Amino acid sequence: MRVGVLTGGGDCPGLNAVIRSVVRKGVQEYAWEFVGIVDGWGGALKDMTMPLDVPAVRGILPLGGTILGSTRTNPLRLENGIDRIKNTLSAHKIEALVVIGGEDTLSVATALSDEGVNLVGVPKTIDNDVGGTDYTFGFNTAVSIATEAIDRLHTTAESHKRTLVVEVMGRHSGWIALHAGVAGGANAILIPEIEFDLDQVCAWVERRFEIHYAPIVVVAEGAVPKAGQMVVKDESHDEFGHVRLSGIGDWLAREIESRTEKDARTTVLGHVQRGGTPTAYDRWLATRFGLHAVAAVRDGAFGTLMALRGTDIVRIPLADATKATKRVPLDLYAEFDVFFGT
Repeated sequence: MRVGVLTGGGDCPGLNAVIRSVVRKGVQEYAWEFVGIVDGWGGALKDMTMPLDVPAVRGILPLGGTILGSTRTNPLRLENGIDRIKNTLSAHKIEALVVIGGEDTLSVATALSDEGVNLVGVPKTIDNDVGGTDYTFGFNTAVSIATEAIDRLHTTAESHKRTLVVEVMGRHSGWIALHAGVAGGANAILIPEIEFDLDQVCAWVERRFEIHYAPIVVVAEGAVPKAGQMVVKDESHDEFGHVRLSGIGDWLAREIESRTEKDARTTVLGHVQRGGTPTAYDRWLATRFGLHAVAAVRDGAFGTLMALRGTDIVRIPLADATKATKRVPLDLYAEFDVFFGT
């Protein structure tokens, strides 16, 4: 059997671990041949491929990013996009495809599956917002990086007695902000799931100063104030129609400084959160996802997504990944409000 492997969307720690485990198991146990689709759906449209064998995946386990490359190309917006991808698969005699990606990449995979393409999905995103799975690989690494940054920022905040606003990724879901904020001892955590009250945030900041400590405010990039609009640097969109976010952190710091008359600064972590080597947990989870994806191909369980449920990897319908964004439950967020402002 000839199997294609594709990584799409934003890069993510652990992608190479998936590629490695897919190829190693497929070659060593079933003698399959593998074809790497270069640069995600963009490469699939342009017939850009590379050979994948065991030597090609040696040493890539700890590497960040993806050896296959990735783009945010959306073939569903292009004329004959699906047919062009099917032609590429046919030209290379690819009988099945392993698609590793987040919500947008998997939405294209779902459309291809509906058109009869044999494929299985592996969920990937540092935001942890793919539906149907408890966790995605890359999330643990992003949280670890953000937590370390918050730990370091505490010392400079205390030294200068200023508010430090830390902006982390999270367009529609506040998983990174919540996990890293709690782990890093933030004094306010603002997430997209709840419009925040700027007066309340400033009260938390002032309360922190009253006990002679400097406040750390963690805000997800998609968080918005009450009765306001999402704060962004520009109004441009990517090919899946998403606004290119960033700007809430700077805006929030200016407002806090103006209202509290205390110095405030912003640190935007941005792409640092998804770069570099994956954590041990993400390597482990990504490896398991890859092994189970090969098993699904072997069983002919096409149109399925590998999902983590508890400690088990299960197969769920691929469409479940894109039905709705997985958001932070409000009761989970409320568990930590005892730490806000203290």
